[in-house]
Amino acid sequence: MPEGHTLHRLAREHQRIFAGAPVRVSSPQGRFEAGAALVDRRVLVRAEAWGKHLLHHYEGGRVVHVHLGLYGKFTELPLPMGAPVGQVRMRMVGAETGTDLRGPTACEIYDEEQVRALELRLGPDPLRVDADPDRAWRRISKSRTAIGALLMDQAVLAGVGNVYRAEVLFRHEIHPERPGVEVTAAEWEAIWADLVTMMAVGVREGVMHVVRPEHDNGDPAYAKDRPRTYVYRRTGSACRVCGTPVAGSVMKARNLFWCPTCQSS
Repeated sequence: MPEGHTLHRLAREHQRIFAGAPVRVSSPQGRFEAGAALVDRRVLVRAEAWGKHLLHHYEGGRVVHVHLGLYGKFTELPLPMGAPVGQVRMRMVGAETGTDLRGPTACEIYDEEQVRALELRLGPDPLRVDADPDRAWRRISKSRTAIGALLMDQAVLAGVGNVYRAEVLFRHEIHPERPGVEVTAAEWEAIWADLVTMMAVGVREGVMHVVRPEHDNGDPAYAKDRPRTYVYRRTGSACRVCGTPVAGSVMKARNLFWCPTCQSS
C-alpha cells in the first residue's frame, strides 16, 4: 500500500496541474458517475493529503476523497487522452494534461463536515505543517501496545506504512515489540523528527531513501529500482550495520522486520 509520501507527492502534482481552473471530471467505469457529475467543470481550489488520504477541494464545498488502498494508481496522460483503458474509476482533464485513477479502495464525494470527521479520526501526519506530534505521543506513552503496531495505526500516526515503520525503528535501535509506554519522550521526539525528514525526501524523490550514506552498500535493494533498506524485506540477510541476520515475523497481519542485535530492546 502506498505510504504517506506518495499521497503528498500526488497532491502537489495535482495542485500544480489542475488547481485554479475548471476540471472535467468523469467516471468511464461508471462507479463514480454520480460523484463526478457533482464536481465536473468546477474549479479545483486545492489538493491536499492527510496520511494515506488524498483530498481534492472544489468550489462550492464538494471534496473528492481518494484512498488508493493496495491497488489504486493515478496515471498522468498528455492531451488528448484518448479512450480509457481498463477500469478507470475517475478521469480528470485539465487545460494541458489529464490523469486516470484505477483501482482505489475509495473514490467518493465528501462535504466539509465529512472532511473534518476524517481529520479527527486520523493521527498527526509528519508531512503536514499543522501536525501536532504530541497528539500521537499522548496515546503512545499510555499504551501497552507494541510500538511497531502503534506506528502503523493511522489513528495514532497518519501516513506511516510498513517500510517507514521498519526503518525508523531500526534507525533508533528500538525493538518493534517494545510497548509504547516504555518508549521515552526523547526517543519519540527523535522518531518523529526522523520521519519528518525521511518522508519529505520521499515526497521530493518519489522513492524512500532510508539508509544512511555510510551504510548504503552491500546487498542490493529488495526490488528493482528501489533504494536499499536496513531491514524491510531482508529476512535472513546480514544487517548492514552489525552483520546479524535480519529477523522477520508478523504483527497484526503485516510482515515485521528487525535486527535482533541492533534492536535488542
